[in-house]
Amino acid sequence: MSLYSAPTASVATAITLRRFIAPAAPPIDIRRLERDMAFPAPPPPLVSANRYVGAKHKAVVVMGATGTGKSRLAVDLALRFGGEVINSDKIQVYAGLDVATNKVTAEECAGVPHHLLGVAHPNDDFTAADFRREAFRAAGAITARGRLPIIAGGSNSYIEELVDGDRRSFRERYDCCFLWVDVQLPVLHGYVSRRVDEMYTRGLVDEVVAAVDPHRTDYSRGIWRAIGVPELDAYLRWLRSSGDDEDERARLQAVAIEDIKSNTSRLSCRQRAKIQRLAKLWQVRRVDATEAFRRRGDAADEAWQRLVAAPCIDAVRSFLHNDAVPADDLPPDVPVFTPAAAAAVAV
Repeated sequence: MSLYSAPTASVATAITLRRFIAPAAPPIDIRRLERDMAFPAPPPPLVSANRYVGAKHKAVVVMGATGTGKSRLAVDLALRFGGEVINSDKIQVYAGLDVATNKVTAEECAGVPHHLLGVAHPNDDFTAADFRREAFRAAGAITARGRLPIIAGGSNSYIEELVDGDRRSFRERYDCCFLWVDVQLPVLHGYVSRRVDEMYTRGLVDEVVAAVDPHRTDYSRGIWRAIGVPELDAYLRWLRSSGDDEDERARLQAVAIEDIKSNTSRLSCRQRAKIQRLAKLWQVRRVDATEAFRRRGDAADEAWQRLVAAPCIDAVRSFLHNDAVPADDLPPDVPVFTPAAAAAVAV
């Protein structure tokens, strides 16, 4: 399925749900998980490993609001330059809820190793400092293999902590190439709405019902902050009361899905505003992917390759050869976005 096409589901469709209380799990050892994780053989580096030897290594940072194709671009670059991806999404770092958190699939990874993806226990509080420490370690292991670290994800607080935190220790070791995949907000919000419908057809509601403890009331920690979980709280409470009215089931699901869409659009506005602030501090290359998101199927893929992948590949090639990579013109400040009222979500 093309990244830009998503089937639309009717949220009024009744689905069979089951109750399940996830058993408590021991804390996850991130180092052991990554050591034992078997990745497919990655493509050989197209840039000589000797280029990374010296005072500083190289790293690429892919930024963008939710739904703009950061993971796709990161894989494109990794395949072209022999890289490995470090996830910087603060929700995708947790294990579980693969549909709700929209984790990249094995097929989408295309054999590219991904780090810090689904490695933290769902109840833990994986902080920005935790990310800085683990991402620094992962980047070191990647460069030791003569490969290129590519940090990609929508949690700009994580990226900012990695780049500028701890007395800028990451900057002391790495030269960074910053890429921003941008999409005009009205187009992005339309895509996000279609993507939520597609997540619904993939079993979003079933997944949340199966994972959430029926007695949970706190959605402020760990994976339970993910958009798609607190919005279903009213539906979960209705299930706990042995609800069996199909019309009420459909109504509550429809309300939750609309809240998920609205909160995701709000999140994209906050993320884009944060990137604009960071772009004024760092040398950031912006690429406009709007046209690729306006199209469907093969036309969308062609536009992506021409308007996003190709210029970013050129920028990274110049960066790796120590040529100047000029920052693109930055767009106007983000307009205020006020969608319909929805449940408050901690991000």
